[in-house]
Amino acid sequence: MCEGLGVVQHKTQAVAYVRVSSTDQNLDRQLEAIGDVDRVFQEKVSGGSRTDRSALTECIRYVRDGDVVRVASMDRLARSLGDLRDVVDEITNKGASVVFVKEQQTYSRDTDDAIGRLMLNLLGAFAEFERTLIRERQREGIRIARAAGKYKGRARKLTDEQVLEARRLVDTGVPKAAVARQFGVERTTLYRVLATDHDSEPGL
Repeated sequence: MCEGLGVVQHKTQAVAYVRVSSTDQNLDRQLEAIGDVDRVFQEKVSGGSRTDRSALTECIRYVRDGDVVRVASMDRLARSLGDLRDVVDEITNKGASVVFVKEQQTYSRDTDDAIGRLMLNLLGAFAEFERTLIRERQREGIRIARAAGKYKGRARKLTDEQVLEARRLVDTGVPKAAVARQFGVERTTLYRVLATDHDSEPGL
């Protein structure tokens, strides 16, 4: 507390932001890379737009001047270069800094020099390019496998946390078809996991 003013000083914190991807539903590797923090914001759905990423919104709202947001890599914070710049600006404008562990880069409100911005743009563009290459390789692999008659598709699995979230959404009245789309799984997969602990009918 500031003496004579009665103002409680904010204790700076280190927080983590982690997000699953369509190819990796395990957050443990990200958390291990990030290290010890005071609070973790977990994005449990691989959403494509900012409106789908409630944990990111909560994280930005939570941080204050002097806080540090630690992220395993740039592609976990944003899905495009433009989005990356916007999110970094939103966080740093609040006086917090952003640390990207994989890229070994830190950005803060003071990082307003040309070299800092250039590095953010270059590394962000590389991360976006890398994601594009991965998607293209996946599509090409599927095309070749289909041509050879070997590709039958793979039913995506839900993590325990996603099952709990799916059940919560269904219990609040969200249609099961909408929940299945949100988690990127077939409706039959959703019915099966929901029926594990509950006798649920697949009626929509």
